[in-house]
Amino acid sequence: MEMPKKYNPAEVEQGKYDKWVEQGLFKSDVNSDKEPFSIVIPPPNVTGKLHLGHAWDTTLQDIITRMKRMQGYDVLYLPGMDHAGIATQAKVDARLREAGIKTSELGREKFLEHAWNWKEEYASHIREQWAKMGLGLDYDKERFTLDEGLSKAVRKVFVDMYNKNLIYRGEYIINWDPQTQTALSDIEVIHKDIEGSFYHVKYPLTDGSGFLEIATTRPETMLGDTAVVVHPDDERYQDFIGKTVTLPIVGRELPIIADSYVEKDFGSGAMKVTPAHDPNDFEIGNRHDLERINVMHPDGTINELGGQYEGMDRFDCRKQLVKDLEAQGFMIKIESHVHSVGHSERSNAIVEPYLSTQWFVSMKPLAEKSLENQNTDNRIDFVPNRFEHTFNGWMENIRDWVISRQLWWGHQIPAWYRNETGELYVGEEAPADIENWTQDEDVLDTWFSSALWPFSTMGWPDETPDLAKYFPTNVLVTGYDIIFFWVARMIFSSLEQTGEKPFDDVLLHGLVRDEQNRKMSKSLGNGVDPMDVIDKYGADALRYFLSTGSTPGQDLRYSDEKVESVWNFINKIWNASRFALMNIGEDFTLEDIDLTGDKSLADKWILTRLNETIADVTRLSEDYEFGEVGRALYNFIWDDFCDWYIEMAKVPMTHGTDEEKQMTRSVLLYTLDKILKMLHPFMPFVTDEIYQTINKETSIVVSEWPVVDESLNFDDASAEMELLVNIIKSVRTTRNEVNTPLSKPIDIKLEVKDDNRRAAVERNKHYIERFTNPENLTIAASIDKGDDDKTDVVKGATVVLPLAGLINKEEEIARLEKELERLNGELKRVSGKLNNEKFVSNAPEKIVEEERKKQAGYQTQYEEVETRLKSMRGVE
Repeated sequence: MEMPKKYNPAEVEQGKYDKWVEQGLFKSDVNSDKEPFSIVIPPPNVTGKLHLGHAWDTTLQDIITRMKRMQGYDVLYLPGMDHAGIATQAKVDARLREAGIKTSELGREKFLEHAWNWKEEYASHIREQWAKMGLGLDYDKERFTLDEGLSKAVRKVFVDMYNKNLIYRGEYIINWDPQTQTALSDIEVIHKDIEGSFYHVKYPLTDGSGFLEIATTRPETMLGDTAVVVHPDDERYQDFIGKTVTLPIVGRELPIIADSYVEKDFGSGAMKVTPAHDPNDFEIGNRHDLERINVMHPDGTINELGGQYEGMDRFDCRKQLVKDLEAQGFMIKIESHVHSVGHSERSNAIVEPYLSTQWFVSMKPLAEKSLENQNTDNRIDFVPNRFEHTFNGWMENIRDWVISRQLWWGHQIPAWYRNETGELYVGEEAPADIENWTQDEDVLDTWFSSALWPFSTMGWPDETPDLAKYFPTNVLVTGYDIIFFWVARMIFSSLEQTGEKPFDDVLLHGLVRDEQNRKMSKSLGNGVDPMDVIDKYGADALRYFLSTGSTPGQDLRYSDEKVESVWNFINKIWNASRFALMNIGEDFTLEDIDLTGDKSLADKWILTRLNETIADVTRLSEDYEFGEVGRALYNFIWDDFCDWYIEMAKVPMTHGTDEEKQMTRSVLLYTLDKILKMLHPFMPFVTDEIYQTINKETSIVVSEWPVVDESLNFDDASAEMELLVNIIKSVRTTRNEVNTPLSKPIDIKLEVKDDNRRAAVERNKHYIERFTNPENLTIAASIDKGDDDKTDVVKGATVVLPLAGLINKEEEIARLEKELERLNGELKRVSGKLNNEKFVSNAPEKIVEEERKKQAGYQTQYEEVETRLKSMRGVE
């Protein structure tokens, strides 16, 4: 029972996690007959250490799984990590450069050895952080997106989708990152507004009869122009269609064609067409069978088709070409122009629309299947549900997904080309005569393998026991910022490959921001390392702050001060537990709890409030409303249990009979036990530490979740206790107002008109005596009030304190006037509601009745205060 006087998180948390893991407390059991509950961790990238967003994400998952484990489920909380293709390759490249090693000279196999070493190093860091956070992960089931099992799943999916014509290879304009020299999907492109220019250029008509004015923001792409296009109904250009212009500088003759894509009212109405360097021009080129002239190398420099600009960087080429156009009289004007330009999410390089042969997923049929599923009983519930509209909107407007990446680190595409003929073979295994084939050099987009995570981690495509029991998973917890990247892709992949949804619910949280509501970033230097926070305040304080600091779908503002306030809350719990256990005694255990005897009002009240809290915490947790759970727990523990019940328990523990002492011990220990269990998912370390002092045989990790015991509901006790608490608070408040310490006895008179309430106050006056220190305590249906008496009307009673010599009459009149004003405002508010026919008709009867009770209560208080004010003023 020995507990230190002060809560020390470092001491409490030291070694505890290792014991949990060693004892196998987090292991799932596929052979168990318990109902399964599963969550797969959103796999963190092996590019670095975990940040505060990861801490928030995994804390919510851990809270859910710990609660379900306590409720008797066979819980699988599956850990794993993502290889993060582009990001990890960039990190390994940087490390090699620092060591003076050129990646290009290493070759693929040697580079991959370095990449795997990086993975092992950072996977170890991540596991240490998981442990420090206290995550109840089943490490026997840990997976990696490049492990053999997941690679098998990836190959099967690729081949099956290829055979269904859902994966194809084609030449398209894609987003190209010239710095990392790889393709990017649309959602890997970040658009930023930058200062640019509109260049208005003369395109001379070949017959010498004039020119067309063409405006462009990317003049360097002129080198690849193959036509000029106008709208077929534009009257200005009817006579020009079919003629040709001469491309400035280059001298190539370009046809003038008509296509309805052109906006007649935008600019000059004439537009240059560069099919190899613009996605819209590419489509125009397809419709008119135009040549595709790619004038750039993959690194963004101009190639041999760029003539005199060959070898120049694309932006240097732009500057020189503009100078040349001006010098030769082709430039009409240059206008400043702010426009949105795509940047690579990874390298921040300006993205180049680039003609390239890539692998694609045909998204329309997959998106349609996902959208149809949301209209069935098999639908996925988004929390908050507004994000379902976000998901649907993206699916309805989706473009084909470019899945090939020009990297070495990743799943190499299972496609081979015959050396002599270029014949294509796609298969899960290499061709038998492999020496005659060359495998595609590209790897798959990281999200291709991550999209299979909920079922590939369970052993799919094999029919494993884990897959049969734990898939589909119950809930996915992740940030709203990756709905497109990951959530949507898991949904359509799971429906296509398994015929099942990947999870029942998607719980979405926001981003962690700093106190100024700024997104945390390296450039701002406002990032917070969760491990530093744990070192300072403990994992329990961080977890509780992260999980209760916002509502689902909302961002969270990090505050050191708020984490510290949680530490204070935990310290309060620690001290209350220490006091309770010291008074209960070492010889009194959980087995000794007996709640069948006579109970005091305080006993009945705290047991009733405990039942209410258990019901609220369980319901709110099931709805993922962890902020509300936090409020319910805080109010019950701090206010009801610590500030009131523990103090009231001192009366029987000090002066009670043996029976009263035993009942108080039972209620104290019973309530403390349930409090620790409700807190455990949020604060696993400190709750287990305290629990071990009362139950050394069992870890709280595998204890039973509290349930409501209807036999311990005492509705009358709550009303009686509320009256007592209001009386005690009133006396204490008045003592503070007139600077009369609790140590000084004063006369206290209680006017309680209702016979039942007055009897209850009489029965429990020992609490009033204990907490207010009266010299004389009078309880009556009617009390004569003197001019110098201080009165306070509370619900059910009027507290009268004769404070002659202790109170300023003028100040008391001013106070009563202010209270009368407040009550008048409350009466107006509640009367306004009750006079509103719409409210009375539409609101639940229970709510309307509550408002009527409030109105009656305020009216009674108003009349009491008004009478007292008249008495103070000497008005009859």
